[in-house]
Amino acid sequence: MSHADSTSAIVYAFAANLGIALTKTGAAAWTGSGSLLAEAIHSFADCGNQVLLFIGMKRSARAATQQHPMGFGRESYIWSMMVAITLFSVGGLFSIHEGWLRYQAPQAVENAGVALLILLIAVVLEAFSLKAALSAMQTERGNRGLWQWFRETQSSELMVVIGEDLAALLGLVIAATMLSLTLVTGNPLYDALGSILIGMLLIIVAVLVGHEVHSLLLGEADKQIRDRVRIYLEKQPGVNRVLNLWAISHGKQVMVAIKAELQADLSVREAVESINAMEKQIKIDHPRINWVFFEIDNSD
Repeated sequence: MSHADSTSAIVYAFAANLGIALTKTGAAAWTGSGSLLAEAIHSFADCGNQVLLFIGMKRSARAATQQHPMGFGRESYIWSMMVAITLFSVGGLFSIHEGWLRYQAPQAVENAGVALLILLIAVVLEAFSLKAALSAMQTERGNRGLWQWFRETQSSELMVVIGEDLAALLGLVIAATMLSLTLVTGNPLYDALGSILIGMLLIIVAVLVGHEVHSLLLGEADKQIRDRVRIYLEKQPGVNRVLNLWAISHGKQVMVAIKAELQADLSVREAVESINAMEKQIKIDHPRINWVFFEIDNSD
């Protein structure tokens, strides 16, 4: 996944969420809808989240230094974790709090029909943002399902954007449903319940995103690259057996560490040339691999 793909997804999401947030805020003030206010808060939080993701992506692209020889790739994970925390607190907890206040002291919803129209417009804008994000991740996703991609991707920025967009669409469905029930029954408690449900949805998404980003921060293995590199090595005539192999994600790049037993009759020069050739080919086959460390041994 290139920086250009991630940047375009973030920009589309920011533009859509800013327009939605301003529209929802005006509609919430006019109608007095708690569900709509919760959705407006959610959209403003998403705008702030996209700014954080953009900062993290730019900082992670800095060149390596002597103090940080492997660069700053994992810094994007830190900012993505900040987004998950923001989504949990500002989006989720505040929406639940607002809904609970309105549940205890119900407020009449005015012009509910206008509010439903605003929600429909928001659905279209969110769908546009989600489509852009899904298009950006299509190359990396390959034949994997969306959930499998979510569990295995190292593109934390795109993971967060897609998670937010999906949560936003589901939140809009909840808000429209509860607002419709309020309009039909005249009972404003449905609207308050909608705000609480939206808050719970945001917390669930924040926990899922936070769990995946936490795994990336700890240094998550790239199983696809590891398995393909192992298959490649096992086919090489100079390799007796692969003893151990690591493929650890470092932002958008990968570090590969190999421990293998080579043929015993190879001279030092032949072993060195063989290792150099294999490292070169591994990097050609897998552009994300930036570092290859090869150790010769006869036991792990």
